[in-house]
Amino acid sequence: MVDVQTIGVLVTAASVTIAAIYYVMNLRTSQNNMKMTLETRNLQFVTNISAQLLSEEGQKRYCELLNMEWNDYDDFERKYGSDNNMDSFAKRMWAWYNCNTMGMLREKLVEPDVLFTLNNITPCFIWSKFKDVIVEQRRRYAGRDYLSDFEFLNDELVKIKVSKDPSYKIPEKLIRYIPNK
Repeated sequence: MVDVQTIGVLVTAASVTIAAIYYVMNLRTSQNNMKMTLETRNLQFVTNISAQLLSEEGQKRYCELLNMEWNDYDDFERKYGSDNNMDSFAKRMWAWYNCNTMGMLREKLVEPDVLFTLNNITPCFIWSKFKDVIVEQRRRYAGRDYLSDFEFLNDELVKIKVSKDPSYKIPEKLIRYIPNK
């Protein structure tokens, strides 16, 4: 017959096994919850930035930025640089840094398709308008990595747009009215 000591060993072994299974299941649930929390926070983060860009005030700034005109970098600085036009500088930095922050998707915070759905190609128009200025500022002041996440965002959004519409090109006049011919 089975003695009390053997039953005690079996009960202990079963208890340890059940505790280990419970621990593993609990650990998996915790990991899944942490992953969902992180994904939710990342989506909220991007949604907040997108909401700023796409708000009424954001759209006014967007139009103002895209309607700027200059001949060369020096002309740009005279008209819109921080030395002469703090308001313009602040609006530009607001847009550039918001786009750069969204571009952190290279860190896989948010998938490019999600950003495309939220913003379409709005950041691409801003990049297209200011690319030469940003490149010059990289050369003069900030180094090659300046606003590199913004550039990455632009490249990713353009890829997605072209995959959906292979004939699409960013219009030269950006948001300015183009009459039918």
